[in-house]
Amino acid sequence: MTNRTSQPLVAWFLLGDLALTAAAWLVAYYVRFRAELIPVFHPVPEFAQYVANVPLVALLALICYRLAGMYEVHRMRRFREELAAVARGVGLMALAVMATSFVRQAQYESRAVMVLFAAGNFVAIVGLRRASWQVMRALRRRGVNQSHALIVGTGRLARRTARTLRHLNWTGIRTVGHVEDDPERCPTDLPVIGRIGELPELVVRHHIEHVFIALPLNRYPDARRVFAALSDTVVDVRLIADVPALAGFGLTTTSLHGMTVIGLRESPHHGLNVVVKRVMDVILAAVALVLLAPLMAAVALLVKLTSPGPVLYRQERCGLNGRSFMMLKFRSLRADAEAGGPQMTAVNDPRKTRLGTILRATNLDELPQLFNVLKGDMSLVGPRPERPVFVSQFRKSIPNYMARHAVKAGMTGWAQVNGWRGNSSLRKRVQFDLYYITHWNPLFDVRIMFLTVWRMVFSKQKHAY
Repeated sequence: MTNRTSQPLVAWFLLGDLALTAAAWLVAYYVRFRAELIPVFHPVPEFAQYVANVPLVALLALICYRLAGMYEVHRMRRFREELAAVARGVGLMALAVMATSFVRQAQYESRAVMVLFAAGNFVAIVGLRRASWQVMRALRRRGVNQSHALIVGTGRLARRTARTLRHLNWTGIRTVGHVEDDPERCPTDLPVIGRIGELPELVVRHHIEHVFIALPLNRYPDARRVFAALSDTVVDVRLIADVPALAGFGLTTTSLHGMTVIGLRESPHHGLNVVVKRVMDVILAAVALVLLAPLMAAVALLVKLTSPGPVLYRQERCGLNGRSFMMLKFRSLRADAEAGGPQMTAVNDPRKTRLGTILRATNLDELPQLFNVLKGDMSLVGPRPERPVFVSQFRKSIPNYMARHAVKAGMTGWAQVNGWRGNSSLRKRVQFDLYYITHWNPLFDVRIMFLTVWRMVFSKQKHAY
């Protein structure tokens, strides 16, 4: 909902976007034809022709930006949502301008100009949005442009909601207090200022703009009472979902023939996304093998010279959909290390070879898994694979543990770059793995790979033993 307090910001964005679009259109002409940065092989069109098209470009921009959702302004809008909306709007606008140029047979308009125009316009608009939000958030932290909120409930979820809003002070949402029919149910840092039936009066008395329903699952019938009590008001009402067992997953909503369907466990790893991820894996793994071949050959030679036994260690692990595969590693333990049965590696494990201690601390023992990636058993990024004997144990004690196998296992993962590896907290590892599965995108993979290399080189690896 775009309320009165957000209307000036919408107007600012609208005017700024149109001004920057017109400027980018003219600057693109100058860079292409006047700056002499790009060779010109055809007659240079008149500048007046581009100036005459500014109103048409502005009109198309207004329509496309609106359709792309660039003016859906609210306090909890994240910058990545803003970035996606601007990318959609600028892309749609560039296509619209090219289409109208084709229809009008405006041959004087250069393709190079269109590329420069779209790229420059995107950068300029994103820059304006970023700067504007930074200023707005700084003002809100200082108490300017504040709005008031109520939290329905006083339990664990309600207290967490209050802490989150207090931490995210850039939203400008200040919690006035809690609403609870039983004020003695659970103490809170904020006061309980009324009951659910008193919500309409509380909204007026405290100038409330936001109501957060933060009730446990067994009290969801009370949520209907909240909606009924607020039916004659215009406040924003948001339901905080109480799904602690699915903390690693995001909720999605779709409409199915008039019904609202809420997805609790959905993975983005399907369709074209699977193809994109596989192409990234094959290309990057092949490049890594070529670049690291001398290092891998040297490690293999050292393993052979420093301890008896095979160079490579093959171990059964669980991957996609729980299927087993043989994972490769440079051997870092003695050849008879598991004569007494499978066990996890511990600190100062006596089974490690002297070279193995170094290999594990630097993660060099994992390099042969690049062959597993090329084969398709693993991905470069994903939840680390576990041995079947341990999987059968963990699935009984860790909620949603098997959900990690909805994607291919990875050489590195979100849990590992955050320090949750080896004998660290298994619950934390699962939580980070599920977050990765739900929020996957190609840039997320690139970020994890960069962090993996950075921390291998510049920082000590936690639980690397």
